[in-house]
Amino acid sequence: MDKLQSMATFVRVVEAGSFSAVAHESDTTQSAISKQVAALERVLGVKLLTRTTRSLALTEEGERYFEQARRLVAEIAEAEGALKRGEQQLTGWLRIAASVGFGRLKLMPIVQSFLAAHSTVKIDLRLHDSFVDLVEQGIDAAVRIGDLADSSLVARRIGTSHRQIVAHRRYLRSLPKGKSMPRKPEDLSQHNCIVYTELAMRNNWPFTAGAGASDPEGTTRVVRVEGNLQTNSSEVIRAATLAGMGIAYAPDWLFDEEIASGEVQPLLTDWQPPPIPVHLVSPRERRDSAKVRAFAQHVANALADTVVKN
Repeated sequence: MDKLQSMATFVRVVEAGSFSAVAHESDTTQSAISKQVAALERVLGVKLLTRTTRSLALTEEGERYFEQARRLVAEIAEAEGALKRGEQQLTGWLRIAASVGFGRLKLMPIVQSFLAAHSTVKIDLRLHDSFVDLVEQGIDAAVRIGDLADSSLVARRIGTSHRQIVAHRRYLRSLPKGKSMPRKPEDLSQHNCIVYTELAMRNNWPFTAGAGASDPEGTTRVVRVEGNLQTNSSEVIRAATLAGMGIAYAPDWLFDEEIASGEVQPLLTDWQPPPIPVHLVSPRERRDSAKVRAFAQHVANALADTVVKN
């Protein structure tokens, strides 16, 4: 039995919550994964997991062993990586998560340039608009846009995402007689607004008056909007806006090319939605990973030259 491999398998089973998930990751069978954990239990002389047909649970001994094993597996991986790279070359898999829109439009070019600079690194890029548990999914680092709620993660701020109100010119041209483009936030109540449900504010859109607004600069407003479409997908927000279905409250980068071409028009430019932070987060046991540190710096450098700025 390869004790270190069995230990690493045990750690991933606990993180993922099932043998089948780890078998899928490893391209092997559930039986093979179960046998590795069982062999480790025999060597240790203790029961690490209790198994039922529906779930797994750590025993008291398993809880103590898991925390130590997870740290040891991470440290050994880093030590081996240091030897292989001669303190310079990064190697192995790096699992990265991000939202779908940001991942496709902004992160993919950064991933491409990172892989070009580090030919022995492999990236597993996982895109989700919903919350992802980094430990459970075995993610090394994730780009998160917005305020952070999980204090158990190590976070590095890598930029700021600015937002604005936008509509496709097709929507604006199709406005019925008597309805005009919004001039102040309250006017949005007369329009069909596309709501992104992954934001805590949902259809309560906040604004701050700029220098050209009719209200004193710095005045804040929160307006409630309505519409016939809401979604948890940034890609649907983008597609619906480009189809002329309504007005969106969206990050600049989601429509930067279309705004530059005039296809999509910014509205209420004297009123600014509050900016939101962009962080690269990782589990605490990955905070000393050379690959994570290198990727974080690469992303931060790349974002410094885009519309997502500090």
